[in-house]
Amino acid sequence: MSIAAVDTQSPTPESDPHYEDRINLAAVFRMTARLNMDEGVANHFSYAVSDDGSQFLVNPFGRHFSNIRASDLLLLDVNSDSAEHADPTAWAIHSAMHRNLPQARCVLHVHSKFATVLASLEDSRLPAIDQNAMRYFNRLSIDDGYDGMGLGEEAERLTTALGNNRVVVMGNHGVMTVGSTIGRAFDELFYFERACANYITALTTGIPLRIASDEVAEKTARQWEEYIDKVGISEVHLEQIRVILDREEPDYKL
Repeated sequence: MSIAAVDTQSPTPESDPHYEDRINLAAVFRMTARLNMDEGVANHFSYAVSDDGSQFLVNPFGRHFSNIRASDLLLLDVNSDSAEHADPTAWAIHSAMHRNLPQARCVLHVHSKFATVLASLEDSRLPAIDQNAMRYFNRLSIDDGYDGMGLGEEAERLTTALGNNRVVVMGNHGVMTVGSTIGRAFDELFYFERACANYITALTTGIPLRIASDEVAEKTARQWEEYIDKVGISEVHLEQIRVILDREEPDYKL
């Protein structure tokens, strides 16, 4: 399969109704690469531009995250039998997610280092050892039914594994986060990877972990939710990513 030649016309507010969505999604691709959370030309991000999830933006086959531009993103329809220029696993997983979970407007899937280490452990739960980990207390799904590379039944099963949570540890595979906005889904991915990094690092010390009580962990998780909802910190995070990229990599908007 060769790298697809896609329309490279730069989006504008006048020419593309999904102008801001394209730019926001391109921005999180670039920042994910900067954070070394991508993997070659694999892994995929998508955002549903229709309320029912039937139409969504996704990265094309063969584009490195650090090279993604707004105009590179494919606009696909879940009702199609196939998706030209899309990676087969991206089409299988993301079309299933958007078809079955329209509330998951943004779907981010990576094999980031520390989340994938957690996914490789027999017990993939994340204990409440720090404030970041407590964000996911009783709010983390674990899929332990890995059966191959995200095609067919694997893709359909993932949509049920997520449940009402925003993060699913994909056993033997990686991690997937979802959100009602691109900013929210990326913020979940960012903090979950940080929480996993802290946990895996703590394990390497061989020293007993300081685990917070369930009461404190739940209180902290609720405080996180209030902070995100009231202050809008996820959207501020994305805004600041765009400020950085506007200064250092402005071609992401092309």
